[in-house]
Amino acid sequence: MALWVLRVVFVVVAAGLGIWIVKASVQPIQLPVHDHPIAIFLAVLGIAVGVIGLDMAVRRKRLDTISAVYFGLIVGLLLAYTFHLATTPLPIEPNVRDALQLVTGMVLCYLCISMLLQTRDDFRFIIPYVEFAREVKGLKPFVIDTSAIIDGRIADIIETRLFDSQLIVPRFVLAELQGIADSSDRLRRSRGRRGLDVLNRLRSTSGVDLTIYEREPQEIVDQPVDLKLVLLAKHLNAKVITGDYNLNKVAQLHDVGVINLNDLANALKPIFLPGEALEVRVVKPGEEPGQGVGYLDDGTMVVIEAGRDQVGRTVRIIVTSVLQTSAGRMVFGRFDAPAAREAPPAATVAAARK
Repeated sequence: MALWVLRVVFVVVAAGLGIWIVKASVQPIQLPVHDHPIAIFLAVLGIAVGVIGLDMAVRRKRLDTISAVYFGLIVGLLLAYTFHLATTPLPIEPNVRDALQLVTGMVLCYLCISMLLQTRDDFRFIIPYVEFAREVKGLKPFVIDTSAIIDGRIADIIETRLFDSQLIVPRFVLAELQGIADSSDRLRRSRGRRGLDVLNRLRSTSGVDLTIYEREPQEIVDQPVDLKLVLLAKHLNAKVITGDYNLNKVAQLHDVGVINLNDLANALKPIFLPGEALEVRVVKPGEEPGQGVGYLDDGTMVVIEAGRDQVGRTVRIIVTSVLQTSAGRMVFGRFDAPAAREAPPAATVAAARK
């Protein structure tokens, strides 16, 4: 509502400015528009409507880009004014000096804006209020690893609004993902394409601030991709989101915060205490003699003592211990023989149906 009020006020001000220009053309000011007053009035209104239309067309506006343009114009104009003062004592014709000042101002404004646009990721410190607000909230950006993008769970997690900070995908990560998508191996190619679909899904999700980071600081050039990611996160004071166990360890060595998707998934799994009973279907023999192996609905592996003879059955076990690692969670239990329930073989079920 406030934005629409601003637009209405802007149109009213533009109409007032058009009327002032038309009236000024018949007074001693004698502006050269007295021949077409209505056309001038409509032209001013048209400019106002065009500006509003352009503003509505560009929906996603970046504060760092707008700030770079504003500060680039200010610095360029100051430099042009300084150049004008420096050339004032020189014996130059006034017309030549004015033309030289205009050309110099145009060139300096362009150079300043171009430089700030190319370094806008390092330019935010010039806006102390924005950075102060970010520090108060305690929000840090997240740098996403290739493994987390390919995994696909990151999209579901972000859509739950668990992470409300800016998401950063470095250009070298995107290049690696594109290389995987173009691989000759069918499995790698499908994984890479799924990662690109995940990025498109995040970009089209409202409320998600996803940024492709184009620059590479000098200290990360010619480094391996994993080390590049960690050093970039350290440079941006960001955290890394990954599913790679080795990258997790490298980030910890560099004192960079890490969010491991596997750790997050394991933390959300139900907790089983020793002595608790649960039912699980034994699907295969274990590595040790007498062991059977089953899986819970969330994929947790269950190692069953004395369960080798119960393969193909749903049995009741008593939990003896739980092993938690970054690679996953394993539940160990012993077979509770009196409560075993045999699952009918598939062939028996088919015969009964016939």
